[in-house]
Amino acid sequence: MRWDIFCRVIDNFGDIGVCWRLAKQLQAEHGCQIRLWVDDLQSFQCICPEVQPQLARQVLTQGIEVWHWTDEVNALLHQAGCAQVVIEAFACDLPKLYVQQMAAAATKPVWLNLEYLSAEDWVLDCHALPSPHPQLPLQKHFFFPGFVKGTGGLLREHNLVETMTAWLQQGGKARLLNELGIEQPQRYQRLIFLFAYSHLELMPLLTAWGQASIPQLCLVPEGALANELRTLFPQLVRCRSLALGNLSLQLLPFINQQQFDQLLWCADVNFVRGEDSLVRALWAGKPFVWQLYRQAEDAHLEKLTAFWQHFVQGMPADLQQALWQFWLHWNQQEDVVSPWQQLLALLPEWQMHCLGWRNELCKQGDLAKNLVRFVEKKFILTPNFS
Repeated sequence: MRWDIFCRVIDNFGDIGVCWRLAKQLQAEHGCQIRLWVDDLQSFQCICPEVQPQLARQVLTQGIEVWHWTDEVNALLHQAGCAQVVIEAFACDLPKLYVQQMAAAATKPVWLNLEYLSAEDWVLDCHALPSPHPQLPLQKHFFFPGFVKGTGGLLREHNLVETMTAWLQQGGKARLLNELGIEQPQRYQRLIFLFAYSHLELMPLLTAWGQASIPQLCLVPEGALANELRTLFPQLVRCRSLALGNLSLQLLPFINQQQFDQLLWCADVNFVRGEDSLVRALWAGKPFVWQLYRQAEDAHLEKLTAFWQHFVQGMPADLQQALWQFWLHWNQQEDVVSPWQQLLALLPEWQMHCLGWRNELCKQGDLAKNLVRFVEKKFILTPNFS
């Protein structure tokens, strides 16, 4: 069965990151034939170097077709025809011609709007709800990822934790850091992965890290925060590393999704932003700090609070207080040095809680599998679509 996934790259690679992971898992684990429609192939290439942005249509190594979704896409749509399953990622609005093709199909496709991730209570009430098209004989369902049963679940490859464990046991951390140009990585006693939006209180935090009693390595992937660091430290324009007392700061080039995941596995503390990196940090089972995209009237804090209420279940009270203070200050662009010192004193308990929460999440069905099951029920087909 053919699936079409439509994705508009809005900002910061999160949209295409989720869609690319989903496409790979549907193809690899469920045998789905995938066409991934992407409007910004240049951005896609940053996380998947195999992509050739100049091509209107290409087939990647994984066997997934990638089609360039442009404003002049009608010729391609006539050539492609509509699929049996259509995913409109994050309300990206399908091309009008494509919707007309869906309406004209003898067997109407299953049309899904894959929504953004949220832990808010209303998600349970809205997940999988149908929405009839106002003019055409079509029906769209809203599919919500989530952290609890009754939602669509989270993206997770079936052997992800086992793969991570084996990779670490086989010396993957040292190999990766060497590949990324980190000299003598074994000399660092703490590794911090800093993937974040720009932050007003970044400099004081880096200064505090540099004053630590142990040598620390902070890895910063390419993006807005790396550009901010180049402004703060012009020498980073010429080279990618900088020493700040006991802190070694290293800027990384664009990396693919596998390397991104592996860095999360390596780190002692992960700073992540948005949706895709949050989910991957959860599967790493390491202490993490989540930064949401800042919204007007602090609307992002409602989402943070909703997730927090799930995440802290079973967490010791002193860790709850310290972690909330840091997360809140980090998301409000406030001073984080004092909250960081308090939180760092509880690092072993923080690590234990994150690992336990990861293991509980693994007991739930993953997003790709839940999507396939939903489609199976609509078409009454066998699990492998044969």
